[in-house]
This record gives sequence, structure tokens and C-alpha cells, in this order.
Amino acid sequence: MRFGPREIFLLLTLLAIPISSYFLVFEPQNQEIAQARQEIEHKREMLEKLKEVTSRNESLLQANEQMDKSISAIEARLPSNKEVDGVVRQISSLAVQVGLEPPSIKSADTIASAQYKEQPMTVSTKGNFRGFYKFLIELERLPRITRIPNLKLTRAKDANGAMEAEFTLSIYFQEDKEKSDERAASAGKS
Repeated sequence: MRFGPREIFLLLTLLAIPISSYFLVFEPQNQEIAQARQEIEHKREMLEKLKEVTSRNESLLQANEQMDKSISAIEARLPSNKEVDGVVRQISSLAVQVGLEPPSIKSADTIASAQYKEQPMTVSTKGNFRGFYKFLIELERLPRITRIPNLKLTRAKDANGAMEAEFTLSIYFQEDKEKSDERAASAGKS
């Protein structure tokens, strides 16, 4: 077989067709396929993240519901400002029941907070230590939220074995809804 210009041209044409089809048809299709695979992988990753966030949302909803129940339980233990006097009477009768002298109670200014208020009171009483200890235990068992931020115990001068106690008792309470609504309405008019 002899190779002349005509055969060489035919051979080059036969070689050029697959080469040109590779660069003009197959290579662009391969790039599109690779790009589509990248997009699919990206969408899968986003879907996995979305599933993770969605599962967290459900647990967050449950946690929020549980916190709402806890807050409601705590708020149920807060008396209204009308009931604070009853709590003070309870504390006074508690002191007498355990053998302490009736306490003298002096109210201080109310401390306001976001959702509740605190009524600090200076309480002073006399009696024996065992009675005072029982008083503290019974005070802790009250259904209302109270705290004693400072406490001073001294030996009584007039009686043998007796003691004097002076402490600050804080009672937490909620303002009546009617009063808070009135205040909000008057603040809105200003």
C-alpha cells in the first residue's frame, strides 16, 4: 500500500474526527457531569445539616416546654403582693410555735426585678438555739420562696443559754396582674 497525499488526508481526517469530538462533545459533557455531581454532593451536605438542625429543634422545643413548666411551678410558689402579709404572719406564728419570742419585723424598700419583686425585712427575735434551728428548718419548708442573705446570732444578756437573732429575710412575690396591667397602660399613655 502506498501513502500519497490523498491517503494521508483521509488518515488525518479519520484521526481528527474522534479527537475533535472528544474536545467538542465529550469534554464539555464531562465538565457538566462533574459540576452536577458537585451540586448533588453540596445538596446532600445541606440536607444532612438540615436534618441535624431539625432534630435539634425538636429537642429544643421539648426543653422549652420543660422550662415553661418549671417556671410555672416556681411562679406558683410566688405570692402576690396581697399575700405577703399572710407570709409574714406565717413566719411570726412559726417563730412562736418553736418557742421563740414573737419577732419584731421591719420592712425595707421593695426591690424590683424583671418578673418578680423582693421584699426584704429585718427580723429580730430571742429564744434558745434549738428553737431557732427548728424555726429555720420550718422556714425552709414553707411553700413560698424566701432567703436569708445575712444572719447575726448573739448570746442574750438577760437569760442563761438564750440567744438573740437578727437577720434579713427576703420574700419574693409577684405584683398583682391588675396593678401591672394598669402600670403598663399608664406607661403606654405617657
